[in-house]
Amino acid sequence: MSVQAASEYAVKSTVRMKSFFATKWGIIAVGGFIGVFAALLQKWGNPGNMGICVACMERDIAGAVGLHRAAVVQYMRPEIIGFVLGSFIAAYSFREFRSRAGSAPIVRFILGAFAMIGALVFLGCPWRALLRFSAGDGNAIFGLLGLVGGIWVGTLFLKGGYNLGRSTKTYTSVGWLLPLTMLGFLALMLIYPQVKDQPQSGVLFYSLKGPGSQHAPLLVSLVIGLAVGFLAQRSRFCTMGAFRDLLLFRQTHLLLGLVGLVVFAFIMNLILGQFHPGFAKQPIAHTMSLWNFGGMVLAGLAFALAGGCPGRQLFLAGEGDGDAAVFVMGMIVGAGFSHNFGLASSPNGVGPHGIAAVIIGMLVCLFIGFTMRTRTA
Repeated sequence: MSVQAASEYAVKSTVRMKSFFATKWGIIAVGGFIGVFAALLQKWGNPGNMGICVACMERDIAGAVGLHRAAVVQYMRPEIIGFVLGSFIAAYSFREFRSRAGSAPIVRFILGAFAMIGALVFLGCPWRALLRFSAGDGNAIFGLLGLVGGIWVGTLFLKGGYNLGRSTKTYTSVGWLLPLTMLGFLALMLIYPQVKDQPQSGVLFYSLKGPGSQHAPLLVSLVIGLAVGFLAQRSRFCTMGAFRDLLLFRQTHLLLGLVGLVVFAFIMNLILGQFHPGFAKQPIAHTMSLWNFGGMVLAGLAFALAGGCPGRQLFLAGEGDGDAAVFVMGMIVGAGFSHNFGLASSPNGVGPHGIAAVIIGMLVCLFIGFTMRTRTA
């Protein structure tokens, strides 16, 4: 094959791949891939019903670098690193890397922090809510209802002219900063690997018990994270976007991805013996239904106001969006606040100050929604 023919073949292959991910089968395939490998990651060592959870994994990263000292949730999760770097690779491969920033960064940071607080009151991000549901955890139903409720409130603000302003093109290095940070985290894991029976290795903290001590092999987690990041960037996979598009435009394209995730995760959980229906004694979950609902109302509203679920924010950051990177950092810092100030839940129930934090978070999000509008409803 000549060089010209090879080049033409590569271009045609790229076009076909772009076209596939724009189809309903493309988004279903991405959701199915996430569902299958989330269940497998649990089988290979990740915590129960937490094969993939962006919020929980970012919380563990916050613990690994010492932003909180909750000893049971400290581990540098390679999946998160992979999500950003996989998206980064995809964006460069398809010439979609666009370095931009400047759309209300402080607001996005605050929204990220409160999104994390709400998610940790529920004990999971939107992905984990779907995965918990696919494994039989009835408490996830209240979380999913809260998520949709929060997003619905966010759509009312969008209809009323809510707008964080436009981001603008900026230095390429701005878009590189979060991917480089993730590379730095990976380097730290390699330089300071976990030492048996030691809670700290160099500058990193490692859980000796609890969810933070449960993890799939580093290379397996990283490779799966890279693949998910690559595929999600190509397909624009987003939980918040799926419900927003359904509520605002009656479009179901992104929602099909969520259906694919739940169906394939459910099938894998059945095959692996990980499906356990019920409400009581579910892994890393509590049965305070009102606050499972309320925590995800807060999280869903924050995601809607910020323009993406926590997974989508990672993928946007990987393709050069500096504002999404600020939201990600807000979530990581929010995880530190959650555990340092008794906001996060545990299997015993909501933390001592978690309910107050949800109420305050709702008031802050409503303040942002009402005051950042370009026109009245």
